[in-house]
Amino acid sequence: METAEIRRRWLSFFEGTDHTVVPSAPLVYDDPNLLFVNAGMVPFKPYFLGQQSPPWKRATSVQKCVRTLDIEEVGKTTRHGTFFQMNGNFSFGDYFKEGAIRQAWELVTGSQAEGGLGFDPDKVWVTVLGPGLLPHLPDGDEEAAALWREIAGLPDERIQRRGVEDNYWHMGVPGPGGPCSEIYVDRGAEYGPDGGPLVDEERFLEIWNLVFMQEELSAIRSKADFDVTGELPSKNIDTGMGLERVAYLLQGVDNLYEIDEVYPVIERAEQMSGRDYGADHGADVQFRVVADHVRSGLMLMSDGVTPGNEGRGYVLRRLLRRAVRSMRLLGVQDPALTELLPISKDVMKASYPELEADFGRISQIAYAEEEAFRRTLVAGTTILDLAVDKAKERGATTLAGDQAFALHDTYGFPIDLTLEMAAEQGLEVDREGFTTLMTEQRERAKADARAKKSGHASTEVWRDLRDHGPTEFLAYETLTAEASVRGLVVDGARVPALTQGQRGMIVLDRTPFYAESGGQTADEGVIETASGAVLRVRDVQRPVKGLIAHTVEVESGELTEGAGVNAQVDPDWRVQACQAHSGTHVVHAALRQVLGPTALQSGSYNKPGYLRLDFAWNSSLSRETRSEIEEVANLALRQDLPVSAAYMTLPEARAAGALALFGETYDEQVRVVEIGGPWSRELCGGTHVRHSSQVGALTLTGESSVGSGSRRIEALVGMDALRYLARERALVSELSGLVGVRPEQLSDRVGQVLTRLKEAEKEIAAMRQAAVLSDAGALVASAEDVNGVTWLGHDAGPGVGGDDLRRLVTDLRGRLGEERPSVVAAVSAAGDRPVIVIATNAAARERGLKAGQLVKIGAQALGGNGGGKDDLAQGGGQDASQISEALTQIGRALGRA
Repeated sequence: METAEIRRRWLSFFEGTDHTVVPSAPLVYDDPNLLFVNAGMVPFKPYFLGQQSPPWKRATSVQKCVRTLDIEEVGKTTRHGTFFQMNGNFSFGDYFKEGAIRQAWELVTGSQAEGGLGFDPDKVWVTVLGPGLLPHLPDGDEEAAALWREIAGLPDERIQRRGVEDNYWHMGVPGPGGPCSEIYVDRGAEYGPDGGPLVDEERFLEIWNLVFMQEELSAIRSKADFDVTGELPSKNIDTGMGLERVAYLLQGVDNLYEIDEVYPVIERAEQMSGRDYGADHGADVQFRVVADHVRSGLMLMSDGVTPGNEGRGYVLRRLLRRAVRSMRLLGVQDPALTELLPISKDVMKASYPELEADFGRISQIAYAEEEAFRRTLVAGTTILDLAVDKAKERGATTLAGDQAFALHDTYGFPIDLTLEMAAEQGLEVDREGFTTLMTEQRERAKADARAKKSGHASTEVWRDLRDHGPTEFLAYETLTAEASVRGLVVDGARVPALTQGQRGMIVLDRTPFYAESGGQTADEGVIETASGAVLRVRDVQRPVKGLIAHTVEVESGELTEGAGVNAQVDPDWRVQACQAHSGTHVVHAALRQVLGPTALQSGSYNKPGYLRLDFAWNSSLSRETRSEIEEVANLALRQDLPVSAAYMTLPEARAAGALALFGETYDEQVRVVEIGGPWSRELCGGTHVRHSSQVGALTLTGESSVGSGSRRIEALVGMDALRYLARERALVSELSGLVGVRPEQLSDRVGQVLTRLKEAEKEIAAMRQAAVLSDAGALVASAEDVNGVTWLGHDAGPGVGGDDLRRLVTDLRGRLGEERPSVVAAVSAAGDRPVIVIATNAAARERGLKAGQLVKIGAQALGGNGGGKDDLAQGGGQDASQISEALTQIGRALGRA
């Protein structure tokens, strides 16, 4: 049975039992504690925690998930991958244990002909919480055990009791919890010994966990150590079935890498590498890494993640580069993602049809990242070769851990590749030193992550305020509103009042202020009281869903909780913010019109007068293309296109062709903003002008790269655009006056001036070089004999560059001949920064006199360092007053040679 069919049966079964089918949330989810959705219940957490009221009594989903804690372990086992799909059914105060167990048994053992999964009832085992483990549940979960006997007819030997770590569930934070019951399938004697999951979890494979949320927990100390406050007022069900596990059981294969949604990538990798999966364990690990990471990368890019150097982008970059590197270890030197990514798309699109429609953007990002990594491999190989050569020169047999770490951390060069290539040249790598540095880096990252999380002050204060109801959001309707103060917060704690000079946060029962979201910065303005208190609004955020908090500075008076206020948005600020946000939509539509539908927005930021927009594209835009985009955008403004907003369901919006910003999370009801009807139709919660002409002028000010396959375009709108153009005009006028031409002739005249300047620079360089070399004959005559070596040290005076010094010493070396060892050094200073260059002939090198070593002696005397090849080397320093001393030190070194 294909994986997509298992998924379809799951949703169909629960839809038939009155569950609302909830689409999978994006992998990038609105949770500050998560990089990605890592469990099927994550989108339902607000309902289980009581932060929001669930819109349904029953729900079901197949949730996309990514777990990245052990990326290095992927492929080493056959049970764990980064991307997986979790089937779940959920009850919010509706059915409980009996309903969950009855439905699970019916679906698991129901015949395939009637829509079930068709597992043999005699092969099914279950576990429940055992007795004597928790004080409040002295008998364990005998209620669940009795239901399994009653509903499924399971004999007691196939109902096993386990401990709290296995069969009790909570979120790790105060909130709901309860015992759980896990369902296992016996794979047969060839997989291990008999005796149920207590004996062997390879033979007896868990496929489904039913969580019975029945208690309120507090003071969570560990998985098995917590306090129970009491029973929940309404009991909930949260279940999770691993779709991939069920697939490999029903498809008769041994592991998740061999199912229909994964194995085709391995097959293509076999063809490309000429190696067979299953023939060698080391190669098998690489095949599995490729299959897992290509699929995971595909799904992350589908949800709007782009490669980067931190956070989610770094995880994606790491996955794609590990896939490319694994193909290299399999012997494939040519680009691999162009072959593998389309195959993964083809096997996944049955479940996620959006992959087909969006593959142009996804592939563009992936292929650009692979090409960038291939360049990294070339650069890293060069650096590694130099490090290996230096280690061999010292007679070392080990490459230092800090060098391996620098390759990994600075250049993105994988440690496995460093190990492989060093071994090819007869060196080991100091893995212990490398691991120590990696551990230190991870600890710093963890500390930084903890600091960032603590920056989200405890959400308890916001939850308490949210319990009084959501903030009424009036930003679309008005710029002023009468409101009352629901709460005051300073440094994460409630306070009774804010006084003059204090900074804090205010929660109102209703507000006209726009809270920062969707790339639009927050409104500014004032909050005033009848008694004369004035508070300047500096920022507006949504600390928890439904609640709006205003960061304020008290300019005068005092504000107390419960007071009545008048909230006033700065009208000029709002007008300019609307211009910028509508301008962002216009630029996005213009990009797609000029570049094509794959130029999709991947992020944006706008504030009054300014906008920037990141979009999927893998090359810079020409001046002509930028001009065309700007013209299309301004024509749309000139046409005075109507701007409108409407609410509809998410499926209706998608059917209408509305574009969603990748990585954003949307409610079932969404707001669709149109400019000129279908010309620009996007999901958006921002504020906008009413007609496109109200944006005013729009001028592009910059375009740049923000990562592989991603570009950024910047623009000004309204009066900021006009001021920018006025400054440009004034600059052109001034330059035209300076060079004595009309503005339209300025470009040609500047080109002529630059050409003349380059010619003059060449003439000056030639004259300088001639001057430097003119005294070469006299310099040769001044050479000394030091310990059988012809030694020539020369202070070339100020202002001679490194290139000229190199020409000088090589010329002098040639004039001195090859009959006897000779060493030539020349030094010059530009200000206080001296440069030294040394050349040696073959005879000197045979004596062991190497330019790279000698230049370090001179450079150290100058307060710096240097290096290079044995025949020619260069260094620099900080102290030009020590030039004479530097030459003396080199001469002394020759005397000791």
